[in-house]
Amino acid sequence: MTFATEITDSAAALIALLGEGVEPCDLAGRISGLSDAETVAVAEASAALIRGAELAQVAAAGVIAARSAREAGQSGLAQSRGHRTAASLLQELTGSAKADAARKVRVGESLLTPAPVQGEADAEAPAPVWDAPLTAALVAGRVTAGQQDAIRLGLGEPPTESMRDGWADAAEQLVAESQARSLEELRNEARAMRDRLDPDGAHRRFLERHERRSFRLWTDADGNRRGSFLFDDEGGLLAETVLASALRPRRGGPRFVDSAERERAEELSIDERTNDQLAYDLFLDVLRAGALADAETVFGTRQAGVRLVQVVDASGAGDGVAHSEDGVVTLPAEVADQRMCDSGYVPVTVDACGNPLDVGREQRLFTPRQRIALAVRDGGCRWPGCDRPASYCESHHVDEWKRDSGRTDIDRGILLCRFHHTNLHHHGWRLTRSGRDDFVLHPPESRPGCAAVRLRPRAALTAAWAGIDPPPRRFRPTG
Repeated sequence: MTFATEITDSAAALIALLGEGVEPCDLAGRISGLSDAETVAVAEASAALIRGAELAQVAAAGVIAARSAREAGQSGLAQSRGHRTAASLLQELTGSAKADAARKVRVGESLLTPAPVQGEADAEAPAPVWDAPLTAALVAGRVTAGQQDAIRLGLGEPPTESMRDGWADAAEQLVAESQARSLEELRNEARAMRDRLDPDGAHRRFLERHERRSFRLWTDADGNRRGSFLFDDEGGLLAETVLASALRPRRGGPRFVDSAERERAEELSIDERTNDQLAYDLFLDVLRAGALADAETVFGTRQAGVRLVQVVDASGAGDGVAHSEDGVVTLPAEVADQRMCDSGYVPVTVDACGNPLDVGREQRLFTPRQRIALAVRDGGCRWPGCDRPASYCESHHVDEWKRDSGRTDIDRGILLCRFHHTNLHHHGWRLTRSGRDDFVLHPPESRPGCAAVRLRPRAALTAAWAGIDPPPRRFRPTG
């Protein structure tokens, strides 16, 4: 079917349903008089007409972008019409938002194929591109421009030529699922596929997002105190699960069987505050409570928490990535290793279809008494130069559970603050200990000139346990 035939057929279907003489202002009234089946037919014909028109629009956007390239200077198509970029010109022509115009330009550029070299009859044909399935699906009307853009942005560009086939297979799979997925689901699934195909890149992107994490407060012109978060992956997951746990009754979560919890849920459901106001008050409650927060008081019986899922084979080897239980956010395997140190893990055996066969007991978790013993022995983070107290620290296992047949023993555990615990797991540092000698911190292989560091006990603790007068206290005790 040609483009003109498809557009004509869609328009004819609309005219047959609505009549040739209907005025734009009368459309809603005319459709109100149609049957349910006819109303649905109007929506379907309109969607087909929009898809055809959008395809022509994005193709034009791609050509406009090509003719408005930087090297064209002031003679470029967009520049000659008073615009700096093709997206700016398209925004004026279509009345669309800036982001939507930029998306149409991206999709249009992906439709363009490299032009053959002039005067070279024997020139080789351009190599097939990995996103050819996306282009074919867009032209055939199997995906919209928005879906094509979501998949393409989610997958990104293959890091090497050898990985293009894997990217093309992923694109085909996502196209096949596009009709049953929302744009956000397509984008998230594309990211998850990309991270599984390129674990090294997934690790790098995780660290880049971690480095961009930030929080700032400022006062606007009206005197309002404002704040802005830029979360890393783990922080964002934790914030989402905290809010989801606290606002579940408002968002249609599972019904409660405990009478006391049901009563609290009903109180929250009829609360006059908006969801945003409830989220704000919850955030302040968590800040006030801090490390002493009573989870049952703040969250009810359903404490918020982030669960990670990692696929391992019979030998215990993973595939380099882990996934969040909610939202299927892809994380490096090192995040799962770090979580095992402080939160334990539950092994779950499943069949080829993902059906659970066996759920083991939680393992690899220091008990509260062991945590007290570590705090007494270490006094806080043991990383050289770090002064974080024990209440800010996580328990790290010197021996990995699978690889080293590690034990959750005090002698094989050490306190590290979250920053240095993350740094150790993600940047190749190692900790070793022979018997009850000092812990030794080994640098990553990427730093050959850096020597291992012996982590001696904190001077104040050594003095206290040896019966020697410790250095003067920095702070006066309050009681």
